[in-house]
Amino acid sequence: MARLRWMTAGESHGPSLVAIVEGIPAGMPLLSQDVDHDLARRQRGYGRGGRMKIETDRAELVGGVRGGETLGGPIALRIDNRDHANWAGRMGPDPFPAPPEALTRPRPGHADLAGGLKYDRKDLRDILERASARETASRVAVGGICRKLLSLLQIDIFAHVVSIGSVTATLPDLPFAELRARARASDLACVDPDAEAAMRTAIHEASHAGDTLGGVFEVIATGLPPGLGSHVQWDRKLDGRLAQALMSIHAIKGVELGLGFTAATLRGSQVHDPITYDPTHHFDRPTNRAGGLEGGITNGMPLICRAAMKPIATLRRALPSVDVHTKEPFDAAHERSDICAVSAASVVGEAMVAITLVDAILEKFGGDSLGELRRNVETYRAQLAAY
Repeated sequence: MARLRWMTAGESHGPSLVAIVEGIPAGMPLLSQDVDHDLARRQRGYGRGGRMKIETDRAELVGGVRGGETLGGPIALRIDNRDHANWAGRMGPDPFPAPPEALTRPRPGHADLAGGLKYDRKDLRDILERASARETASRVAVGGICRKLLSLLQIDIFAHVVSIGSVTATLPDLPFAELRARARASDLACVDPDAEAAMRTAIHEASHAGDTLGGVFEVIATGLPPGLGSHVQWDRKLDGRLAQALMSIHAIKGVELGLGFTAATLRGSQVHDPITYDPTHHFDRPTNRAGGLEGGITNGMPLICRAAMKPIATLRRALPSVDVHTKEPFDAAHERSDICAVSAASVVGEAMVAITLVDAILEKFGGDSLGELRRNVETYRAQLAAY
């Protein structure tokens, strides 16, 4: 069974981040610029921290691509950490000339203490460097490769911010292409200009209070055929795979598809989508409350996923903690951080959805080359038209 495999490595202030992705068919056009666009989007957004002023993320393709086309083998890429130069003597694989100052005051809401206990590390930097959301740059790079493949199959993915703190955007009744354009033009990926202004004010106020804000973003995928995923086994259900992918993003604490939690408050007649038939358009649904998935399988409607991000756990107004060496109470250590990163997280959400969908497409259609994959998809679409 053809599947996508991928892995990332690297630390926040280490020399670089790296990723390897296997399963992309041969013959797909791919340039570094295809990935760099999304990496740049991940770095933008009102409320981001000082790290984004240091880094200019670029992906270097170091394996699996020749002459601008994929070869069918693993694709390897690297993203240099420019901030690594400021951490000389504290980060890197070689022995240090002198022991760096240990980080011993875990930050509530982070992996610091839980990871220190699990891996028996008394310098919590050994944990936080890998647990940092800096790792998501690698995911966005892998997602950019997957987005390229999806675009060649006429599948598009975009995200927009639904809420930040207590400010919720009004979603206008517009075509998806217009919503996509509005989200991309917004510094906060918000399609509602009035809500965006209120969000900026909320972020500004949180910053002055030494606090942080979270929010909710929505990822939409269009052009998907029915039949991705399966009902026959728990780990093949696409809704479960999407939920796990989105929940794995740093600080994400809730995921829903379609109506999500709202569906639990309504009657069945208000939740399920009627099915219609038109010989021109074939099977259709006048509503999409299921969010494009039924029984763990895509149904041909746009895929709609939402993820809720908690406020970032690094606070200038530090919360109480305990030193892991002395066991004395202290305020938590403060690391440079964002005030709000919901718009950046939405780009990571796009990447994780793209990765999951490419995995499901390869599972369904296979194909060692782009041409073979396209033929398999076209044959299946003909089967659907004849159903």
